[in-house]
Amino acid sequence: QVQLVESGGGLVQPGGSLRLSCVPSENIFSIYVMGWYRQAPGKQREKVAIMFSDNTVSYGASVKGRFTISRDNAKNMVSLQMNSLQPEDTAVYYCHGIQVGTGNNYWGQGTQVTVSS
Repeated sequence: QVQLVESGGGLVQPGGSLRLSCVPSENIFSIYVMGWYRQAPGKQREKVAIMFSDNTVSYGASVKGRFTISRDNAKNMVSLQMNSLQPEDTAVYYCHGIQVGTGNNYWGQGTQVTVSS
C-alpha cells in the first residue's frame, strides 16, 4: 500500500503563486505515473497535471501555461508549481499515483487551495 503525502496548500490572492509537493511512501521509481487532480465544490474531479516515468507530461487545458509539474528523484518528490492563480483554481488538490507492476491507483488525502482577495 503506497501512501502519498501532500503539502503546500493554502490561501493566496488572485495572480499569486503556490507550490504543492507530494512524497510517496515508496521509492518514486516504483510509481509509473504521478500527478495532480483537483475537485471544486459541486464539480467532478479533474486532471491538473500528470507526469509519466519517462518525464512525459500532460496538463489540463485550464492550467496549461500557468502550472508546471516536476519530479525530483533525489528527494523522492513530485511538485506542482502554480502561477497566476485565479479564483476558479480554488479546489482540493489531490496527488495521484499508479504503481508499476500492479497498476494500483493511490490517492493522497488532499490539500486545500483557495484563491481569494
